Amino acid sequence: MTPTDSPDHDKAMTWSDAFLLGYAPMDEIHEEFVAIVGRLQAAEDAALPALMDELARHLQQHFAQENQWMEESDFPPRGCHIDEHAAVLKSVTEVREELAAGNTELCRDLVAHLVAWFPGHADHLDSALAHWMSKLRFGGKPVVLRRNVTPR
Repeated sequence: MTPTDSPDHDKAMTWSDAFLLGYAPMDEIHEEFVAIVGRLQAAEDAALPALMDELARHLQQHFAQENQWMEESDFPPRGCHIDEHAAVLKSVTEVREELAAGNTELCRDLVAHLVAWFPGHADHLDSALAHWMSKLRFGGKPVVLRRNVTPR
């Protein structure tokens, strides 16, 4: 590992209340995603393949669950949301293939992009789904109480 490849343990993504959307099943899935991405950011090169496998398994389940909620509840803007999930899965699959050939730089680039992508995806697409699911289940939008929130 060269100095430019060294993991940055201090800046690894961590869960905070800033990510809460108020629909507990979704928040739990997102917390797991953030934990895996944080471990990827802090990982040595040798650990990347196993963590990318874990990320791929998680995203398949994560996106399948959200896609199922959208389909079963007839969520109106589900098309672009489902398409974005498919694009992320495609990128992860392609990067895992490159990583198997030794391309750790591309893997770290994908992880950095996931860190940048997730807050916007959650704030715009997933929050709308969380509101929709809460309205169907409880009759209104979720109330989200956030503690000790610092800007992302």
